[in-house]
Amino acid sequence: MALHTTSLGESGPLVAFCHGLFGQGKNWTSIAKTIAADHRVLLVDMPNHGRSSWRDRFDYVDVADQVAELFSADDPVALVGHSMGGKAAMVLALRHPELVERLCVVDVSPVAYRTRSEFSGYIEAMQAVDLTRLERRAEADAALQDAVPDPTIRSFLLQNLRHEGERWAWQPNLDVLGRDIDRLGGWPDEELAGTPPYDGPTLWVNGQDSGYVREKFVAAMDHWFPRNRRVTIKGAGHWVHSEQPAVFTEVLRRFLV
Repeated sequence: MALHTTSLGESGPLVAFCHGLFGQGKNWTSIAKTIAADHRVLLVDMPNHGRSSWRDRFDYVDVADQVAELFSADDPVALVGHSMGGKAAMVLALRHPELVERLCVVDVSPVAYRTRSEFSGYIEAMQAVDLTRLERRAEADAALQDAVPDPTIRSFLLQNLRHEGERWAWQPNLDVLGRDIDRLGGWPDEELAGTPPYDGPTLWVNGQDSGYVREKFVAAMDHWFPRNRRVTIKGAGHWVHSEQPAVFTEVLRRFLV
């Protein structure tokens, strides 16, 4: 199964970005351009997203192993992952530590979240849009307004709506993502049983207004990634890198030195 990637920069250490649910590699473009002066940067469309292939199920081990095929032990990567992409990046580092020189996890923890998130509602709202009658993107925006009142989030979701020939289509595999939403919120403890911790340097960056990185999750973070340090960015929620891009970029640049 092919993963779509975009490359920036011509020299320096390799850095790769893994986006979250409903994202695309291009969401990281502005930050990638900033660090591409002295790094080779790879933006990855995760499975079931963007221009990458669809799978018949969602599973973090499967996703991590797919992304791992992009890298080589001869050229280990600094891996950055947000939310879903952060969990995939963590699993990749645990299963393939020789490929990962360092790890940056953005606003997610190595735990199973016990409550169904707002993302389930977003999937249902997107599936409810009648694409066969859609003529303009603005009509989809209006159709999502009741279920997704925040215009910023609505705009983010609508980046996944593409006009293909005579029809509109969602880029993410909404059927699989909706069906496997509990796996998206989960953590593959059973599959990782017996796996040693990742011993590379690990940075956690979370938004102060987000609830995805909490004190009660620290034990799991320390267990799987003992060489971690944590940075909380003020004035940011779950999408910390888009809400405070300048601060996030500076934190990341310091970590990559």
